[in-house]
Amino acid sequence: MIDWSTEWYRTLLWLAGAYLLCAIGAFVLGVVLCRRTRFGRQFWRLAGPYFTPRRGDRSSVRPLLTVLLLLFFTVFGVRLSVLASNNGNALYTALQEKDPPTFWRAIAAYAVLALIAVAQAVVVYYVSYLQTIRWRQWTNRQVVTDWLSGTAYHRGRFIAEPVDNPEQRIQADVSSFTSDTQTLVLGLIGAMLTLVSFTAILWRLSGPVDVGGITVPKALVIIAYAFILVATWFAIRIGRPLIRLNFLAERLNASYRYSLTRVRDNSEAIALYGGEGVEEGGLQTRFSAVIANQWALVWRNLKFQGYNVLISQVVGIIAVLVQAPRYFAGQITFGDLTQSDTAFGNVAGSLSFFRNAYDDFASYRATLDRLTGLLDANAQARALPVPLRSGRSNGLEVEGLDVFRPGGEPLVSRLDLSLVPGEWLLVRGRSGSGKTTLLRGLAGLWPYVRGVVSRPQGQVVFCAQQPYLPLGTLRSAITYPAPEDAFPDHAVRRVLADVQLGHLAEHLDETKDWMTTLSPGERQRLAFGRVLLLQPDLVFFDESTSALDEGMEHALYALVRERLPRTSVVSVGHRSSLGASHRRELVLLGQGAWTSGSLVRDSAS
Repeated sequence: MIDWSTEWYRTLLWLAGAYLLCAIGAFVLGVVLCRRTRFGRQFWRLAGPYFTPRRGDRSSVRPLLTVLLLLFFTVFGVRLSVLASNNGNALYTALQEKDPPTFWRAIAAYAVLALIAVAQAVVVYYVSYLQTIRWRQWTNRQVVTDWLSGTAYHRGRFIAEPVDNPEQRIQADVSSFTSDTQTLVLGLIGAMLTLVSFTAILWRLSGPVDVGGITVPKALVIIAYAFILVATWFAIRIGRPLIRLNFLAERLNASYRYSLTRVRDNSEAIALYGGEGVEEGGLQTRFSAVIANQWALVWRNLKFQGYNVLISQVVGIIAVLVQAPRYFAGQITFGDLTQSDTAFGNVAGSLSFFRNAYDDFASYRATLDRLTGLLDANAQARALPVPLRSGRSNGLEVEGLDVFRPGGEPLVSRLDLSLVPGEWLLVRGRSGSGKTTLLRGLAGLWPYVRGVVSRPQGQVVFCAQQPYLPLGTLRSAITYPAPEDAFPDHAVRRVLADVQLGHLAEHLDETKDWMTTLSPGERQRLAFGRVLLLQPDLVFFDESTSALDEGMEHALYALVRERLPRTSVVSVGHRSSLGASHRRELVLLGQGAWTSGSLVRDSAS
């Protein structure tokens, strides 16, 4: 029977000692794993800055304090389990001995322990999710910032091994990383502490067992450790392929999802071609790969989970089998027998932590690989060459610029070019000569370049043939990349009217997918309106009027020249009518050759 008059004091001492040992042990183990193992280094790369306090920033201590609080609750939970086990022994022994006073005291103690356990579970649930949500917010911000910095999100397609589905890695893997880390780490600490605590109980309850004439002391403890350690070794061997299969599952599902998204985004073109059969064939091929990998997971998990269930069933009866002869001989009480079963189950469960969690750990390793792989790809993308860009007070200057295809074939060689503010240049050439690629090189988006590009210090705008419109309101689409409240309402409405989109003024604050709502011609006019609002120092127009008639094209270019007389313009296009709006031209002749000269402006312009 527990002496509750002194148990509270012993519990406090136990909590203090166990907490200190767990904190030190977790720190030492964490340092070793982060330095000696690949997954440990991956973890620290992703999480280290979050848990490292920064001088002068009090809020940076909060994550570490929250972890220490969760660690305390883990230790406290183990102590509650020990107290409940000891109280259960007293309760069943009182039943055996028909001792009502002791029985009812044990029931009262059970009620108090149950209330404390419920309160602890509620608090732990809240604190755990508080930590996970904050950590996910921080990690998401770090990964997204890294992906967007240095235009890695775009330039990543040019590295030797581009990563697949970066959006899925950011959305799903960041969430899995934060939640799974907390579950695995606290689960490991809880398992180790439970192992030590209930091994002590099992040691006290165990007795000698004769096996073939040999007396095995403390047999229950030895059986528990030997059986579970051997079972765990086999489980790791069976479950090892799950790491690769889980990685492939994420990759193949993301690829299939992306293929479906492409069909949705290009539905009109597919319908016009009547390409449903081809699309269905491609989708079914990708889905077949998903199913094949899923079956591989099923068969591997069938072996792994079946093995785990078998081991769990055997564990559930071992303690009773070993202790039953001692109970029948009167060496232990019924309470000792039931506590032996409970303690054995806790010891076996703790030793089985890696066996039971191996599947989760396999998925966790795949998550680490995918996230750090994205960061590595971002770094490689930023390391790709770009034209050296130095700031100028005005105009555009290009010195000795070479532009290549990915295979090394020259598109433009030793280009020297200078534009003063307000000067307009038209880039011409046959299809495939590198006109758009040259513009990408000048904008810093094409990595196969060499040379020096000096651009204005102010804003530079690139207008593509298919203008990009962000998700959100129409107002945010026309002001992009500036905030939607950066311009007064009357200025936005005026620009819409200037580009002959006045009928959209009443829809400025409506949220739609404007990329699909507006026609190609309307999107191109909206892009010109964006230029008028932003008033950049330099504009690149890449086939930006291909969906417009020549009259509208001339009117929009004239509007830009009238409203933005100090803006330099570089245009790419095939139409002969574009010459009337530009003073100079650059003609790409192929194989790196080029020529430049003046254009005679049409009097009508």
